[in-house]
Amino acid sequence: MEFTVRELNETDYESILVKWWKDWRWTPPPKDFLPDNAKGGFIVYDKDVPVCAGYIYVTNSKVGWCDWIISNIEYKDRKKRKKALSFLVNMLSHTLKLSGCKYGYALLKHDSLIKTYEENGYIKADTYNAEMMKLL
Repeated sequence: MEFTVRELNETDYESILVKWWKDWRWTPPPKDFLPDNAKGGFIVYDKDVPVCAGYIYVTNSKVGWCDWIISNIEYKDRKKRKKALSFLVNMLSHTLKLSGCKYGYALLKHDSLIKTYEENGYIKADTYNAEMMKLL
């Protein structure tokens, strides 16, 4: 296999992911916004180099949500990064299925990531204009 994957651990957020989000000029989500349950997130490696990561949310419905996909901007092989992202989306989707989900759901803005999801069997449901959240 070209890539390896492991579950995200407690230190990955600060030691890897925050930098990746900032490198891409994205605001990192607060740590407590992300799942902390077992199999809530995964990171993909090319040998010992981390390439990309993402999270899943499993609900009490048949819907599982894939989100917060991010990649290592310093990983310069774009072709292999695309393959790693596809591997990750497939892994997240498979984990949702094993968790009892019937539907995989994702809100996406970036064309290249949309294409990666489409290549992994996702279809466009709708477009959206705003991402809304409220601190309760």
